[in-house]
Amino acid sequence: MAAVPAGVVLARQSDRVSLLQSSGSIVVAVLAGIAAIVLARRARDVLAITLGRAGGEQAARLGRALGMLGLLVAVTAALAVGFYGLLTLFAG
Repeated sequence: MAAVPAGVVLARQSDRVSLLQSSGSIVVAVLAGIAAIVLARRARDVLAITLGRAGGEQAARLGRALGMLGLLVAVTAALAVGFYGLLTLFAG
């Protein structure tokens, strides 16, 4: 979830990286979000097998929620970069 804001901070602090170049952090955010959702699903499967004795139901829910939030942030950032690219393409 923090990959996109980290890319923005890197672009602001560094003279060598532009905001458009830091859009690679969007890919990292998408992959991390998908991984969190998959791992949360696996945790829920383990909970179902052990009938909840393994514990961690709230952690699985939190992991899924954070994964979804991270994925939504990444999609929003991808849309913003896409529209920025279209605007710069048709501006001049």
